[in-house]
Amino acid sequence: MAAPSTPCIRLCVLDPVSGLCEGCGRTRDEIAAWGGLSEPERRRIMAGLPDRLAALRPVASPPPAAPRRLA
Repeated sequence: MAAPSTPCIRLCVLDPVSGLCEGCGRTRDEIAAWGGLSEPERRRIMAGLPDRLAALRPVASPPPAAPRRLA
């Protein structure tokens, strides 16, 4: 029997603002219920996790350029 699919990467830290796990993007309730969900329910949740994580981790802006010296 195959193990149930999971997005867990063992970085289990809940973001205090969004309530999402910073590792996988699931909510506390989804994590708690995961073992009792059907495989289709797990896959439905996992399909939305990339968007959740992208919103949680905004793209960092590049560092400012070093001042140029005039010769």
